[in-house]
Amino acid sequence: MKFLLLIPVIFFALVAGITIYLQPNDFIGCGETPGEGSSCTKADAVVVVSGGDTASRTAAGIALIENGWADTLVLSGAAYDKTGLSNAAAMKEQAVAAGISPDAILIDEEAANTQQNAENSQSIFSDNDIHDVILVTSGYHQRRASLEFNKTAEAVVIRNHPLIDDQDWGGWWWLTPRGWWLAGGELVKIAAFYMGVSS
Repeated sequence: MKFLLLIPVIFFALVAGITIYLQPNDFIGCGETPGEGSSCTKADAVVVVSGGDTASRTAAGIALIENGWADTLVLSGAAYDKTGLSNAAAMKEQAVAAGISPDAILIDEEAANTQQNAENSQSIFSDNDIHDVILVTSGYHQRRASLEFNKTAEAVVIRNHPLIDDQDWGGWWWLTPRGWWLAGGELVKIAAFYMGVSS
């Protein structure tokens, strides 16, 4: 009987643990605009990787630029449908429509997965003297993206800014099969990362 009473406690502890682990956030305690403190200062660039709810990820990156967190926006992602625009090009269109100068946007149209997002962005960082970036992606994807970017980054500080709520992910993710599928998939891919398997 006592064990049955512990089941809800164990379940919610598991949910909380997964939620916190998957979405590291270096901006807890920071305001809307840059301030003092190692995580709250202005960066060289905001980096947004496509996938999942790409439009919401891009909107979050745009908001960071508008609020003065960086002057450069890096957008990374190949096209899922090769007959149309790359994700990065579509993201750029969204940013320009929102008022971001095209001159402030750098794009990588070749990355087809998270590992390639990180590798291709490293070339952009090197070519443009970028040493401190704010990495934006969906909450469930933030941990793995951070691992890949930190693996390839050469003297580049990677700061995590997860999108906590989008079409694919939110505080109630554990109430839906898709939420568990996303969380479980990321945990498997993170394990693969540590085992040196590409994803």
